[in-house]
Amino acid sequence: MENTFPFQVDKLTDPESKTPYYCIQASVGDIDGYPDLFEEYGFGGNGYSWAEHIQAILNEREPDILEQLEFDEEGDTFLVRTENEETMHKFISAIQPVFGTKKTLKKYLSQADPDDFEE
Repeated sequence: MENTFPFQVDKLTDPESKTPYYCIQASVGDIDGYPDLFEEYGFGGNGYSWAEHIQAILNEREPDILEQLEFDEEGDTFLVRTENEETMHKFISAIQPVFGTKKTLKKYLSQADPDDFEE
C-alpha cells in the first residue's frame, strides 16, 4: 500500500452488518509538530479541524468521493470510513501529499484563510 502517514488505514468488518470497510484515522494530537502548525496559522488542529480542512481539499481534488465517506471525528482523533477500496485509495492520494509532512502541511495552512473554517 502507498504511504499513508499521518493516517493509519485498517480494513475492518462492521459487527452488526458484517460489511467490510476501511477505517482511516489519525491521532492528531500525537503527531509531532502538527498541533503547533495548526495553531501557528490560527486553526484548532483537533479532529474537527482536520475534518474541515480535509473536506475542503477533497471538494477541490476528489469531490466525487465525498458521498462515499463517513466522517467521525472527535477531540484529538480524526476518523473517516468507507466501504469502497478505490475511495480509500483516492482519499489517501488526495490528502497524504498535503498532510504527509510538516513542510507540505505548513505550505497548505499558510495559504488557508482561518475565516473560512469554524475550528
